Amino acid sequence: MARKALKLASWTGMALAASGVYLYSNNYLDPNDFGAVRVGRAVATTAVISYDYLTSLKSVPYGSEEYLQVRSQIQDLFLSFDDTPLGAASLAQVHKAVLRDGRTVAVKVQHPKVQAQSSKDILLMEVLVLAVKQLFPEFEFMWLVDEAKKNLPLELDFLNEGRNAEKVARMLKHFDFLKVPQIYWELSTKRVLLMEFVEGGQVNDRDYMERNRIDVNEISRQLGKMYSEMIFVNGFVHCDPHPGNVLVRKHPDTGKTEIVLLDHGLYQVLTEEFRLDYCHLWQSLIWPNMEKVKWYSQRLGAAELYPLFACMLTARSWDSVNRGISKAPVTCTEDSEIRSSVANYLPQISQLLSHVPRQMLLILKTNDLLRSIEATLGTRASASSFLNMSRCCVRALAEHKKKNASSFLRRTQISFSKALNLWQIDLHELGLRAKGWRLACWVSALLCWLFPIPH
Repeated sequence: MARKALKLASWTGMALAASGVYLYSNNYLDPNDFGAVRVGRAVATTAVISYDYLTSLKSVPYGSEEYLQVRSQIQDLFLSFDDTPLGAASLAQVHKAVLRDGRTVAVKVQHPKVQAQSSKDILLMEVLVLAVKQLFPEFEFMWLVDEAKKNLPLELDFLNEGRNAEKVARMLKHFDFLKVPQIYWELSTKRVLLMEFVEGGQVNDRDYMERNRIDVNEISRQLGKMYSEMIFVNGFVHCDPHPGNVLVRKHPDTGKTEIVLLDHGLYQVLTEEFRLDYCHLWQSLIWPNMEKVKWYSQRLGAAELYPLFACMLTARSWDSVNRGISKAPVTCTEDSEIRSSVANYLPQISQLLSHVPRQMLLILKTNDLLRSIEATLGTRASASSFLNMSRCCVRALAEHKKKNASSFLRRTQISFSKALNLWQIDLHELGLRAKGWRLACWVSALLCWLFPIPH
């Protein structure tokens, strides 16, 4: 019996440890099921419709007076309401409905027992983490509990989610490829969110993209631009980009490709100090400068584990980081090496995650989910995506310097320097494209010589 208990405790410890692993840990856990926030939702709740202003339809006996009353109330609000949800998760589920004025809406409704269950889940998680700590002192995962306590109440407030949606839509309005569904405030509450209904395929659905002639490389580039802008420029980051929350579509009127961003309950607000250090760190990783990689990694709490931290951020080996992550793509050998090394570094990863700023935890999770999408689409971060990140870093650092500049001349110098840096990046990207074009022409000429077209 003791041996079984120890085996169970060991398994639990490894499961909790794996939740903090961001070096391609998708082999161990579904990205939608791990992370500081998701762990707190271990106990599934009954999937039923729930409103602040309506009793759950499925919680009352079918055909009873109460059932008929609730059904009548729903019919007063909606011309039609699909009982079968479009999607369901641990917190809520989404139904398609049509309002009396003809608008088609998505109705996000919170599961009725989530509010009461969430505190129990966090308590259970805290007990498990403490138990793991007793059995395996080298694992530090109390930060999971702290993050769950902080973030879960925010996710349970759907009015907060609506405000986040409108904020990010304003911030990124210059991206014509981004669609954030409109919120209908007059029918929304803390546990019910009504929004514009937008159809599309999941961002990892290659078949859908091929059927609708959507370029996967274009989607990958746009996704990278959008998140680079959030992280480096605005410091307001959507932290749950799993495929169910990121849709793609052709606009029904213009035919242009769009990314539809859903589920705005979980955002990370970055402090200016953190954001600027993070900008400097990524600049040092893209344009390799190991001294600065070490300096800014340590400023972000990595201490002497900065090589591991750099590898976790980039999902590249230390050799690749030293050579420059934009110099060469990930090889199968490197990918396999990273995956096989994860288990060996669990104690160090645990130690690192317990010391980095809390803001870093959801950023790491976001990075991991984005890489999962890239891996599925076969568009692993390219030189172009790194250059887009670098542009955002240049702009963010320049704006910070201008804000603190004391004279018009100094602000002009900063603006000129920013323009020069952006121009250099454009030139570098143009050179990469020309190099690729020359290579393509050479290969084409070689093929024509080897296999001439018959006359």
